[in-house]
Amino acid sequence: MSAKLADTNQGRRFTWTPSPEQLAAANVTRLARTLGCATYEELHRLSVEEPDRFWRAVRDDLGIPFARDWDAVLDDSRGPEWTRWFVGARLNLAEACVHRWARERPDEEAAIWAPEDGARRALTWRELSDAVTRLAEALAELGVQEGDTVGLYLPMAPEAAIASHACAHLGAIQVPIFSGFAAPAVATRLADAEARVLVTADGSLRRGSTVPMKAIADEAVRDVPSIEHVVVWRRLEIDVPWTPGRDHDWDELVAASPGTLPPREVGSEAPYLLAYTSGTTGKPKGALHVQGGFLLSIAREAAYQADLKPGDRVLFATDMGWIMGPWTVVGAGALGAAVVYLEGAPDRPPDRIWSLVERERVTMLGVSPTLVRALIPHGEPDADLSSLRAVTTTGEPWNRGPYEWLDAHVCGKGRIPIINISGGTEVGACFLSVSWLAPTKPCSLGFPALGQDLDVFDEQGRPVRGEVGELVCKRPWPGMTRGIWRDPERYLDTYWRRFPGVWTHGDWASVDEDGYWYLHGRSDDTLNIAGKRIGPAELESAAVGHPAVAEAAAIGVPHDVKGEVPWLFCVLRPGAETTPEDVARAIADELGKAFKPDRVVFVSALPKTRSAKIVRRAVRARALGQDPGDLSTLENPEALEEIARAL
Repeated sequence: MSAKLADTNQGRRFTWTPSPEQLAAANVTRLARTLGCATYEELHRLSVEEPDRFWRAVRDDLGIPFARDWDAVLDDSRGPEWTRWFVGARLNLAEACVHRWARERPDEEAAIWAPEDGARRALTWRELSDAVTRLAEALAELGVQEGDTVGLYLPMAPEAAIASHACAHLGAIQVPIFSGFAAPAVATRLADAEARVLVTADGSLRRGSTVPMKAIADEAVRDVPSIEHVVVWRRLEIDVPWTPGRDHDWDELVAASPGTLPPREVGSEAPYLLAYTSGTTGKPKGALHVQGGFLLSIAREAAYQADLKPGDRVLFATDMGWIMGPWTVVGAGALGAAVVYLEGAPDRPPDRIWSLVERERVTMLGVSPTLVRALIPHGEPDADLSSLRAVTTTGEPWNRGPYEWLDAHVCGKGRIPIINISGGTEVGACFLSVSWLAPTKPCSLGFPALGQDLDVFDEQGRPVRGEVGELVCKRPWPGMTRGIWRDPERYLDTYWRRFPGVWTHGDWASVDEDGYWYLHGRSDDTLNIAGKRIGPAELESAAVGHPAVAEAAAIGVPHDVKGEVPWLFCVLRPGAETTPEDVARAIADELGKAFKPDRVVFVSALPKTRSAKIVRRAVRARALGQDPGDLSTLENPEALEEIARAL
C-alpha cells in the first residue's frame, strides 16, 4: 500500500500523508489485507458489491459479539427504502459496548467526567457495567419493557451513557433529548415518541450558570400524558420540585437493584434509538435506528475511518441529543475506548478543550468547524497535544483558513490527520470520510465511506463530476434510519421520491479530478442568482477569506430582476475594522461579479445550535419578516433580534 500512496502523492499538495508507521498501524490496513485489497478504492468497491463478505469481516475483525449469526445480510424485498439488515441475527448492543469489556479489561478507565466546575470522576469498565445493569433493573421495576420508549434529558456525563446502555440492555428505545432544550421542545419530542419514562438531572452547569433541568422537565411532562415516571440524577444536589409516586431518585433506585439482570438478546432489527432532527418547518423528525445496523455501522466508522483502538481516549464536543453523542458512546464502546464526557461549553475558559486533551491524554478529539473558528481569536493552544493521533471534524463544510489553522496549531502541520466526516442523524454514521489509506486534501471529505454507494447527480438524476450536484446514495446501508417515527410518507417524501429508489440527502457535493469529495452546504439552502446556482457555503467561505471576517451566514433574498440576490451577515474578528463594501468586493473578487452580495451586514453573533451550526433558515426568515419555524435548537435566539434591528 505504501508504494501506491507514494505514487498518488507526486506533485500535489496534501495536508497530511500517512507515514509508513501510521499506515502499518491503521485498523483499515488490517481489514484491507484480510479482504485482499491493495487500495482504499478496492476495499470500498468490495464493501459495496459484496456486503455479506464485507460486514462479516468487520464483525470478526473487531470481535463484536453476536449471540446468533445472520441468515441473510439483507432483505430488500419491500424495496430499498425498507431494507432489513443482518436478518435472523441476535445480539445486545450493551453487551457489545460495555459488559464484555467489564470481563476482559475490568479495571481500565471507561468513562471520565469533566464537569464545568473542574472536578473529575472516572468509572472503570467493571463499574460502568454494574451501573448500566442496575439502572436497567430499576427501569424494569418501573415497568419498562422491550420496545418501550424512554426519554433521556441529561447533561453530557457518564450518566448519559449509563442511561443509554441501560435502555439497550432491556431492549427499550432511548430518546436522547438535547440538554439545552427548553420545555416546549422537550415536550414535543417526548409526546411524539410516547415515552413512558423520562430520565433527567436536577440541573447542570453551562457557562457558569445553572440549567434547571428538573424544572424544565416538570414543565415539559405536564403536556405529555404518556410519561408515568421521572428518574432524577442528583447532579447538583439542589432542591427541586418533587411529585411523589412519579419522581424517583436515581441513586435510591439503583441501590435497591441487585445488579444481576442479564442483557436481553434481541433481533438485529430491534429498535434501539429514536433520534430527533429539526425540520425546516413543522414538527421535528424522529429517525429510528436499530441495534444491529447502528452498532456495526458506527463500529465500522470509528474503527476504519477514525482509527479508534482499545484503550484510546475520546473527547467529542457534543451532546447526546445530537447524533455525534450516540456515535461517541457506541463507537468508543464497541472498540473498548474510553470517553471523556464534557459538561458545559468547550470554550469556557477558551483553553478548556486543549487543557482536557493534555490532562486526559486524549487520542481522538472531535470538533466542529464553527468551534474551531470560535477558538482561533484566543490564540494557538498552550497545551501538550502530543497524545492526539487524530482530530475528527463534522457538522458543516470547512473554510480554508480555519482548516489550515487547525492543521498548523493542533495537528502539527500534517503530523496527524484531520478526519473530516459527514453523515447525519438519519444516516446513522457517515457518508463521506477521509481515509487512513490516502493523503488528505484541505477541506475535503476524502471519499465515500465503506459500504456507502454514493454519487453526485444533476437535476435529471445523471452522475456528474467536476461540478456541484446533489449528494445521493444508490444502495441501502445498515445504519440508515428505518423511517421517520410513525410517518412513513414523510420519510419517503424527504429522502426517496426525488430520484426513485435512490436516497437524496439534501447536500450539495462535488468530486474533483483526483476523486476527492467536497460538500457545499444544504441543497435546500441553494441560491439562484440570475440563473446561476451557488451554495451559501461558497459565499461564506469567500467572506471568511477576508482578514477582518470571523464568521458569515449567506442567504438568498428575492429580487425583481435577478430572481435572487445574496445577503451576507458577518461577525468581525475582535478589534478588526472594515466596511461592508470592502467585504462585498472581496467576495466578488473570489467568486465573480455575479455573486457580489447585494448587502453585507455586520452583527456581533450568528444564531447557532448548541452543536455550533449556523441556522441559515432562521436568518433568512428574520431578514424577510417570515415565520422562522422551529427554533428550539437555538442556543442564542437573541442573535435573531440583533439581525432584525440591523435591518
